Amino acid sequence: MADASNAVAQQPSVVPEMKREIGFFDLTMFYVVSGLSLRWIATAAASGPNSIVVWIFAWIGFFLPLAACVLELSSRYPQEGGLYVWAREGFGDFAGFISAWTYWMSNLPYFSAVLYFAAGSALFVAGPQGAKLANESGYFMTFSLVALGGITVLNIRGVKPSKWLNNAGALGMTLPVLVLLILGLISWMRAGSATHFTFAAMVPHASIKNAIFWSTIFFAFGGVESASFMGGEIRNTRRTVPRALIFAGVLITMGYILGTIAMLVAMPSEQISGLGGFMTAIARMCQDFQVGWMVVAISLMVTLSCLGAACAYLAACSRLPFVAGIDNYLPAAFGRIHPKWNTPYVAVFFYGLAGMLFAFLGQAATTVKGAYDVLVSMSVITYFIPYLFLFASMIRVQSEPAGPDVIRVPGGRRVAIPLAVLGLITTSITICLSVLPSDDEPNKTLAVVKIVGMTFVLLAAGVVIYALGKRRQARSMHLQPVIAEPAPLMRNLPD
Repeated sequence: MADASNAVAQQPSVVPEMKREIGFFDLTMFYVVSGLSLRWIATAAASGPNSIVVWIFAWIGFFLPLAACVLELSSRYPQEGGLYVWAREGFGDFAGFISAWTYWMSNLPYFSAVLYFAAGSALFVAGPQGAKLANESGYFMTFSLVALGGITVLNIRGVKPSKWLNNAGALGMTLPVLVLLILGLISWMRAGSATHFTFAAMVPHASIKNAIFWSTIFFAFGGVESASFMGGEIRNTRRTVPRALIFAGVLITMGYILGTIAMLVAMPSEQISGLGGFMTAIARMCQDFQVGWMVVAISLMVTLSCLGAACAYLAACSRLPFVAGIDNYLPAAFGRIHPKWNTPYVAVFFYGLAGMLFAFLGQAATTVKGAYDVLVSMSVITYFIPYLFLFASMIRVQSEPAGPDVIRVPGGRRVAIPLAVLGLITTSITICLSVLPSDDEPNKTLAVVKIVGMTFVLLAAGVVIYALGKRRQARSMHLQPVIAEPAPLMRNLPD
């Protein structure tokens, strides 16, 4: 009887059947809206021509290994949960939970960042009147809370209605980049390049400031792993993911590199601001070419792109606590499915609520703002930890046989392992760079201690929650009858 009880305890939980509402076009748009960010184009351009070389190194050192690993891992394990399942299958339950915990916690500040960017872009619609609100924290807080509340409700209603915002956001992301490319070309044809792309200017120079910038550029390419968290809601997962990933990967790469070049051609890097610089640069270029009427349309598209990105990340990240709730590492309520809309509504609601809390802290009073800064410090390193699990899991599964439906990296094990090792190396280096304090930090030692200390606190919280989940599992085991022949599990079913 004891052996049978242990067998029951070790059985992974069954994931409820989800509606497969995401097709090839939807998934491609999801990758674009979650993987391409207009903020990083301006950030890169503000650094000068050397950012082009950094983009290329980031693509080779991080995006290519990441895309290859996502392609094969999502093919081996196409079910709901993505990274959570990959790490669990590779290194056990604890690795699966901690990778998911660090991912969803580190992404909480993302919502406030992207929605503040959306709020700032929306001000261009009102012209000079909108500029008056540029320093009003109440406006940014209200915009973010209302937007995130609406996005949360939309995701609770289901993938089918929310994916339209994702798709619209992806179009709102690509069209402004296309306009930027056209304006950059016109500027070059009229007056030549505003930036001199000399060999000396293209060579990145080693410094603390540049090192921090390099880590930012490397992980601007992150995000393509998030769609696989919704693997159980993608039609024909094994076929759709690689096709959409390759197509979107080209758009993302070209958007970053060509967009940065176009902005540097039109304006000197000294005149470009990283924060809100995209719309500022576009507005100036439109005024110079006497097409100021385009500013309103572009600002609306940029705002829409940010809303679509927030919607996509809320949908994807909420699937992690959903699967953790099914496995009893979080309260069982997180694993509930809405009877009408067939969505993990409890997980979506609480993740959206947590995002709203971060949005509030980001623009609240000084003392509360200090709390927000602490929370952001906790997420600096933890943002990169899940990628360590992802690349390590890719190496681990190479020793396991691949079924006939699994899509392997071209070249198989001999190519997959070096790519994953390259991803591990660049991720580890970026973690080290993320600890470095900025040049304007008055107390650099304290800044490092705070970042490392807050990371430890967040990891310790994850360990405590995991331990409580294990106790919950043990209690559940004693309450369940012993099952001689368990039913087939979702994780073993073909997609």
